[in-house]
Amino acid sequence: MNPRIRTVSIFAAAAMLSLGSPQAQAEAFPSRPVRIITPSSAGSGLDAALRTLAELLGKKWGQPVIIDNKPGGNGFIAIAGFKQGRPDGHELIAPDSSQIVTHAHTFHKLPYDPRKDFEPIRPILITDFYITVAKDSPYNSLADIVAAAKAQPGKLTYGSWFVGSPGHLGALRLESQTGIKMTHIPYKEMPQLYVGVSNKEVDWALGSAASAGPMEKAGKIKFIGLGAKKRSSIYPEVPSTDESPATIGYENTAWVGLFAPPGTPKAIKEKISADVREALAAKAVQDRYRTLGYDVMDLGPDQFAERIRADDAVWKKVIQEAGLKLD
Repeated sequence: MNPRIRTVSIFAAAAMLSLGSPQAQAEAFPSRPVRIITPSSAGSGLDAALRTLAELLGKKWGQPVIIDNKPGGNGFIAIAGFKQGRPDGHELIAPDSSQIVTHAHTFHKLPYDPRKDFEPIRPILITDFYITVAKDSPYNSLADIVAAAKAQPGKLTYGSWFVGSPGHLGALRLESQTGIKMTHIPYKEMPQLYVGVSNKEVDWALGSAASAGPMEKAGKIKFIGLGAKKRSSIYPEVPSTDESPATIGYENTAWVGLFAPPGTPKAIKEKISADVREALAAKAVQDRYRTLGYDVMDLGPDQFAERIRADDAVWKKVIQEAGLKLD
């Protein structure tokens, strides 16, 4: 054997031994501070949720867990920073379902590949969307809204916080599922949207417990349904859309998940997923989430990947039918 090749081979073998097996790497994880990049702004509800989770993970791991806020640019800024990370579990990202699922269909070209640049670890929160109307609205269920839209196509109006937002896409999904047509009124800011709902500038809008909850508690608007298969523990008195034959199967949720760079060892992903699951079950996290209007979705890495594929199929159809493009 060529002496030079032999020397290289010895060094390569030594390097592999120093790294250890994937299981050994997982047991040694983390060996330095862990950074979680987020497209959310500092001080936002998502930021607060992440910091609560990071505090518990830091205690368990014996290493600081740093939340790195990189807002703006439809999440592109955060993702650009994440793509520079090493695949060893110490640099993660917490994008939402828009960046991982719907952006692939609302943009002609993305500066990243949602399927190749991210490896799912676990969803860390989920937001259900309520159907909101004015306090004195004649509509008392989503079925009422569907019936009105069928009676007068295009006359019924709905608002959202911007074109392509979960509130907009959720209404497009309702149109796709029921065959109705409505008129979209986009607002520049979320608070203005729910003032518009309360004043009947629009007939209805989708809203989360975090975004629309304050107006509901103030008695300005009411929740007449939840776009989910079952009721939420946050507003247990609000019926789910699956409780009415006219809207059964209609769902509209948004999630935030934890992802690792491609090539991250499976054992490390599974360890992070298990530790995050444990942290999410802690009372401190549960109480904080409830205050913020969030819930937990219990899916491991493989189950989460399946959920992403299922969501992608649904939203691809809705967005293509609507002909929606954001660039």
